[in-house]
Amino acid sequence: MVEIRGGTAEGFEPVRAAFAQNFRDHGELGAAFALYLDGRKVVDLWGGDARPEVGGRPAPAVGWTADTAQVLRSVTKGLTAAAALHLVQRGQLDLDAPVASYWPEFKAAGKERVPVRWLLSHQAGLPALDVPLRVEDVIAWEPAAAAVAAQTPAWEPGTAHGYHPYTFGWLVGEVVRRAGGRSVGRYFDEEIARPLGLDLWIGLPAAARPRVGRLVDLPAPEAAQLGPNGMKVRPRPAVVNAYQDHSSLTARSFAAVRPALDLNDPAVQAVEIPGAGGIGTARSVARFYAALIGAAGSHGGAPGEPLLGPELLREAVGPAVSGPDRVLIVNTSFGLGFFRHGPTSPMSSPAAFGHPGRGGSLGFADPDLGIGFGYVTNGMQPGVTGDIRSRTLIAAVRRCLQHF
Repeated sequence: MVEIRGGTAEGFEPVRAAFAQNFRDHGELGAAFALYLDGRKVVDLWGGDARPEVGGRPAPAVGWTADTAQVLRSVTKGLTAAAALHLVQRGQLDLDAPVASYWPEFKAAGKERVPVRWLLSHQAGLPALDVPLRVEDVIAWEPAAAAVAAQTPAWEPGTAHGYHPYTFGWLVGEVVRRAGGRSVGRYFDEEIARPLGLDLWIGLPAAARPRVGRLVDLPAPEAAQLGPNGMKVRPRPAVVNAYQDHSSLTARSFAAVRPALDLNDPAVQAVEIPGAGGIGTARSVARFYAALIGAAGSHGGAPGEPLLGPELLREAVGPAVSGPDRVLIVNTSFGLGFFRHGPTSPMSSPAAFGHPGRGGSLGFADPDLGIGFGYVTNGMQPGVTGDIRSRTLIAAVRRCLQHF
């Protein structure tokens, strides 16, 4: 039996039971979960093995600690979006200005009129690359930015939306670099993470490397999955076919880097991959989202001013687009860089916004409920928008909040 460490405030004991259930019933290996409510940390839990496998062979257990950090996969996109929106708030970036006004090379292939907001809302038509990037291109940054700038859109920008799994990071990250004068990782660190006292990084500092857990692929579950209403559902054939057909836009979008990045590689963790390579703790993910809605102050103190002003926050959480997703082949709803609550991205209520990470991790805020939610895991389930583990935690949180 896995020992669950950390604690909960009075009334949130069922969340601890749900967290333990994930280890018992849902294949959890190592994970952490934190919840802020109206500026107060009410849940902070962790448990399991931080590095359960090395080279495909069993290794001595390394217990998850209070300070264990984990690769966040696409949870990183929420951090990247916040950096861009922070520049908007400062008047250094205009959502409706052409991307090319900050990044002249981007006007290639008929993209001269694409506004910044379409990068954030996955409307730019650039989820896949004609020539996949190499790992060395990602590490160097400039080749990756040049590739997305030169790419011809897969659809007429602004006429549809489709999730940009990797390219989102270089598209938005390069705009942050051009408009803000710093790389997106440095901007996020200096303007958001440090003032809030967050252990969140887009580009891991060497001193934090020993704290990082190891990602491990979990066995694929049976085809029937639990939907957000608790009923069993099966993947639609069109979705399955899109992932299996290597020529499809879906498959090519998730293969924008080949060979695939090894996010356990310290050299890869050290570079800025703002679409998928952020690293942090559940506690900091939760506090980051609490800060977006003014429910967490600097260094975890009392509630303070939100990171974004109320008008910009309303615009950022959208919806900017809703409906059929050209890449995920299901209906999705996005604000400016954030998923919105929905059947394919379940959170706590229709007001919630945030971002899941491929494999299971999830961060979001719910302004109606006053919560910041952060869940990180090293057990990678197949899937992009969350799984039974995060849904189990969400359900427990909602039950607890009924008594407040």
